[in-house]
Amino acid sequence: MVTRRIALFGGTFDPIHLGHTTVAEAAARQIGAEEIVFIPAKISPLKGFLPHASDGDRLRMIESAIAAYPLFGVSDCELQRPAPSYTLDTVRQFQRQHGPATSLHWLLGADGVGDLVHWHQIRELIDACNLTTMRRAGYPAPDFDRFEPLWGSERVAKLKRNMIETPLVDVSSTEVRRRLAAGEEVSRMLDPDVLAYIRAHHLYEKTA
Repeated sequence: MVTRRIALFGGTFDPIHLGHTTVAEAAARQIGAEEIVFIPAKISPLKGFLPHASDGDRLRMIESAIAAYPLFGVSDCELQRPAPSYTLDTVRQFQRQHGPATSLHWLLGADGVGDLVHWHQIRELIDACNLTTMRRAGYPAPDFDRFEPLWGSERVAKLKRNMIETPLVDVSSTEVRRRLAAGEEVSRMLDPDVLAYIRAHHLYEKTA
């Protein structure tokens, strides 16, 4: 019997921005999660390159960004493991920590659905947790049916059941980094404490 729901939000968070916290808050409401755990990746297996900011800087920026949200927490479990970071390993670690009475949801942006075919042991991951796709308001639902020949009808049905709708927030870490390097305004994209940290530590500045 499930008595608790925890949502796990993985990503590079390079840097974390207001879009991340906005969709996480919406996801918590829709899932009924008692906790949202932000999990910065050491290196994404699909991206294959190191983040621009260090592990420690990204972790501290997340801590600053979530300080005002009682439901939000952060885990450095993937930063402590050798790269690359595999989602299934993280899910299994949380299962061991919290036991069978806790339902785990892994939050996934709808724009990442197409990459699921490349995820490490994706069938086992779908079976192990609730892979929860966050569809942006006003955008069409992802085409999960294309995966049925690969993963079977039950897994595809589970993916469809776990899809939620989140607000449309027009901000990305890539755009934040570009603006910072160009000396452009980013105050509407970042938590004030995160922006202060970036400026104090000269992160994402243009290099010669």
